[in-house]
Amino acid sequence: MKRKNNTINVSKIIFVVLVFSFLAIVIKLSLVSLKKTTNGVDLTAFVENRNTETEVLKAKRGSIKSSDGEILAQTINSYTLIAYLSESRTKDPDNPQHVVDKEATAKALAPILGTTEEYILSRLNQEAYQVEFGTSGKNLSTITKNQIEDLALPGIDFIESNKRYYPMSNFASYIIGYAKSNDDGNIVGQMGIEAYFDDELQGVDGYTIYQKDAYGYTMPNTTTVTEEPVQGKDIYLTIDSKIQLFVENGIQEISKDNNMDWLTFSVMDAKTGAIVASASNPNFNLNTLADIKSYLNPLTTYTYEPGSTMKIFSFLAAMENNVYDGSKKYKSGTIKIDDATIKDFNGKGWGTITFDEGFAYSSNVAATNLAIELGRENLYNYYASLGFGRQTGVTLPNEAQGDIDFTYRTEVATASFGQGITTTPIQNLQALSILANDGVEIQPYIVEKVVDSETGETTYQHERTELGTKASKENTDKMLSLLHDVVYSGKTDAKYYESDNITLVGKTGTAQITGSNGGYLSGKYDYVRSFAGVFPYENPQYIIYVSVKRYDGVYREFAEMVKKVVEEIAKYKNLTELIEEVDTDKIITLDNYISSDIQSVEEKLKKINLSVVKLGNGKYIINQYPNKGTVVLAGSKLFLKTNGPEYTMPNITGWSVSEVNTLCKLLGLKLKSNGYGKVKSFSIAEGTKIVNGSSLEVTFE
Repeated sequence: MKRKNNTINVSKIIFVVLVFSFLAIVIKLSLVSLKKTTNGVDLTAFVENRNTETEVLKAKRGSIKSSDGEILAQTINSYTLIAYLSESRTKDPDNPQHVVDKEATAKALAPILGTTEEYILSRLNQEAYQVEFGTSGKNLSTITKNQIEDLALPGIDFIESNKRYYPMSNFASYIIGYAKSNDDGNIVGQMGIEAYFDDELQGVDGYTIYQKDAYGYTMPNTTTVTEEPVQGKDIYLTIDSKIQLFVENGIQEISKDNNMDWLTFSVMDAKTGAIVASASNPNFNLNTLADIKSYLNPLTTYTYEPGSTMKIFSFLAAMENNVYDGSKKYKSGTIKIDDATIKDFNGKGWGTITFDEGFAYSSNVAATNLAIELGRENLYNYYASLGFGRQTGVTLPNEAQGDIDFTYRTEVATASFGQGITTTPIQNLQALSILANDGVEIQPYIVEKVVDSETGETTYQHERTELGTKASKENTDKMLSLLHDVVYSGKTDAKYYESDNITLVGKTGTAQITGSNGGYLSGKYDYVRSFAGVFPYENPQYIIYVSVKRYDGVYREFAEMVKKVVEEIAKYKNLTELIEEVDTDKIITLDNYISSDIQSVEEKLKKINLSVVKLGNGKYIINQYPNKGTVVLAGSKLFLKTNGPEYTMPNITGWSVSEVNTLCKLLGLKLKSNGYGKVKSFSIAEGTKIVNGSSLEVTFE
């Protein structure tokens, strides 16, 4: 009887436990159904994550191109080599999916990867499902991938990705900059144009969202959402690849047998402000970055005392403030300013000479006399009005602003010949633009246009930017005359810039280098030497600014290098034709003719003596060159491309190299040329229908 009661009690206990357990489960399920989260887990997101897959569709980074269409930076496919080692991958012995013969595989791969068989074998002998091969197996080109695939090695495969590639390696390295992949696999700009225009170049990634089953396959009868990527835009620089090459070659030649801390050489279109070339030593290989010594662009970030090239602007300041009389005489050699003695570079001067002669001799005493009469405020204000002491706004990162602060009379004196103040190369180019534009200052720029890589639409087009009139035409003409005397009078080392083929005029500069203690260094080569010039003198088209720090070579050789580059540019651009005196009334600033009726525009342009090159038989203009805002001479060719539909070959006999380049760019022709000068013969007969991508062979006289 007692055993029965015990059995009943146990049964009751079990019943009660079951009831409470059931109630607990019901309560838990109720809470789950009512609450979004349980134990800190978002159940909705958990379910969605298990069944929904999001695949990122990568946007392709845009390209960077020169003004004449050369690709300077592009994104290409790259591959990482992998080897599957696990035998579990192979289901059919006749079709192995893992590395079977490790020794033979290592022997075949070693010469292609440029590494040793021992290294590859050490990777293949690891206990792993799959392995990679370090740096030797990464960033492989399509050509290398194809070579390896041709070996038909079992277990060898590739992971595809993208990388940034620079076809011309060291070419304009500090302008272009570089981009590299981050941890997320995105290519990000790190320097130069790559960094400044990173957002435009990157584009916007797209995505595909779909439902997947337990095996990872797309579930049937479910919705798939796709947002296509927006590809990165293409950036067209103002860099002319041929002029850039002339400059790069010149720097390379002078650097072979001479030492220097650095050298920078830039060329700017005098009428538009376009930087058509900018190179330096040292530079670096954009693909490897192995030889990069500085992350600062010399054009925009190097600040240093400019020396006597600053006399161009201190003398102009005197002219603009009516304190300059070129025929007035002064005693050269030395001058006492408060507790300092200012000396001419030869220490003794040239006796009593005129201020015009003082400029030709690069006399510090002449500049000091004018600056003291001018006064600190007037000199400072004129320098500031030209843009010294602040950024130019060029679209390159980390632009420096220099320093033109000076207060005391001795500082005013030294500032007049470029000591005690600092400037950048880009500031000097901007200020020099007044010499070629009758006193109007032009803002320099490096990006010509931004183009949608998918539609071909131009989303940004630079226009000439005037910064105001900073000197009268009378005074800029006078300064050009003085610069002519500097080179052609033979009074200083500037005589080495005299050319028989083009009239290059300009001013040399020599500035001492400041030491760490604040004083000037006194070593034999402790100088920054520079040359600021324009050409041709009769009608300036280009401005150059060259500077070199601690150059230990013969200065004449340096000047001859610069002169050679200028002569090559002159030949390429046929500038020798401009040496004849030009009537300034014939200078024309172009309007925008795109979308206009071709017939009415042709009639209008003929009245102002522009030579219209009509491309296509369409009614409306869809492209023009030169662009709006460009300053040209009467008689110049203006290319107007119509809305087609057919384009035929014009007679280009007698055309210049630049005119033929423009034609090819507008019609999609590939130019193969020989020689310089005027067109002598060409391969596509006049009137022939143009096929995009065709080659045009041209022989120049």
